[in-house]
Amino acid sequence: QKENNVCKIIKENDTTGTVKKISDYKIVRTALLSSAFFLASLVNIKIGPSSTHLSFIAPMGLILGWGAFPAIFVALLLQAILFNFGGFIVLGANTFAMAFPALFVYLIFGKIIRESDNKIKIMIFSFISGALAVIMGASIAGAFLGLTDKNFLTAIKLLLIAHIPLALIEGLATAFLISWLKKAAPEFLK
Repeated sequence: QKENNVCKIIKENDTTGTVKKISDYKIVRTALLSSAFFLASLVNIKIGPSSTHLSFIAPMGLILGWGAFPAIFVALLLQAILFNFGGFIVLGANTFAMAFPALFVYLIFGKIIRESDNKIKIMIFSFISGALAVIMGASIAGAFLGLTDKNFLTAIKLLLIAHIPLALIEGLATAFLISWLKKAAPEFLK
């Protein structure tokens, strides 16, 4: 009963309407994946003059669907408050750059992955989801930079190049995670 009251309070105070789309049993899942995103993105990997970090946005999208938006927003907000990462001014842009690809892979590949029993098909579509989400996120961030000033074109190219190895890593991680979840806890993907 207590958990239902907490979920009810969260849903009643949702200003965007996104949380209302999350069923009660997915609230805990959303918090867990928001925490994983928060921790994973604290580990920065230097690549030349740029850096990148793990995000696990595709698994968030495939598991949470629309719930990826509030999960990513909360994680980015906490990073801005606690560590001054990202910042408040770009919080909306960063949330969109991460959450939109998560939602995109959910809408395009989620049903295929949920309904398939073919392990190879699940691995392939999960890998594509993971890699595509990272490339989309970097492309959206690059587009935001490009809209501010044309002098950022070199930085945008470096940003995209730096995310290619990360896309492969996240694609593999997503493939193994989603395949394991499909076998061990298929209800997570429903």
